[in-house]
Order: sequence, then structure tokens, then C-alpha cells
Amino acid sequence: MKKLFGWLVIGACAFSPWMLSDAQAEMRLGVGANYWKSVSSIDDDDFDEDGLSWIGTAQFGLGDLLKLDLGVEWFEKGFAGSPEDVYAPQLFLILGSTIYAGVGAGYYYSDSEWSDDPFYAFRAGFNLELLPSVFVDINANYRFESWDGLSEDDINEDTITVGAALRFAL
Repeated sequence: MKKLFGWLVIGACAFSPWMLSDAQAEMRLGVGANYWKSVSSIDDDDFDEDGLSWIGTAQFGLGDLLKLDLGVEWFEKGFAGSPEDVYAPQLFLILGSTIYAGVGAGYYYSDSEWSDDPFYAFRAGFNLELLPSVFVDINANYRFESWDGLSEDDINEDTITVGAALRFAL
């Protein structure tokens, strides 16, 4: 299931221009950065408790107030104690327009292995049009994490993330 989920998100991002069937549906592609911090302290020197990650996103308008947000996030080694870089394909269902809320899920992938369990997240944010067809998305996330399988130690640690993405409407 996790392999299927990961490849579905990656494939959807790669082939997103062909996914829109309605001529009025809007697609936005972009990049962003997230600052993440674990909710509580971790007593292990191999684990980073906070850091910066990068994300590529594809967002599809499913109606006036409903969007599907697909992304792949990249963390440098040290995230969750991983000795290698970590990638996180993820999927969010977004409700709202300028001010929005959403729910999502994803998996971690590192060193040719998928995490044992998915992460789940709640998101709230602001989506502002800076220029015609140029949008900035500022958001906060609460992730229910399970870092099992990313390092030798299995630690479950929730994180809070503050992020921003710049997207261009096509």
C-alpha cells in the first residue's frame, strides 16, 4: 500500500498537466520550504529536533472551494535519525480559498525503504494572489508522525511545521 501511495503521488506530480479534464479547473505548480520542529524533546543525539525541508507541489482545483494538493518533500539526512536524505510524497485535501484548512497523509522514503506507517496531518493557511497567476501559500501543519523504519531507533514524535510555497497557475 505504501509503495502504491508513494508512486501515485510522484506520478501525479510528474504527469499533472494531463490530469485536468475540465477546461475551467485550475492547476498550480510550485516550490516551497517548511520549517519543522518536534513537539517534545528527543533524547538521542542522532535525531534532529528541528530543521528545514523543501517541497515541490502540484495543486488542482476541484471546484470553487476544494483543492487537491500533491507534493514531494525533501529532508536532509538527520531527519528522524535517518543516515540518508528522506523524501515524503504526500497528498492533501484542501477546503477553502484565501483562508483554508485541510487534511493529508504521506509516507517517508529513505535509503530504498518506505516508512512502516504513514503520517497524517492537519493544515491551515492563507493562499494569496500576489500577481495574476502567481500565488503565495503560507501554512501551519500538525503532523502525527511515526518515524519507524527511518533509523535504527523507532520513535513516534509529532511535529509542527510552518511553511510557505510559491505557485504559478497554468
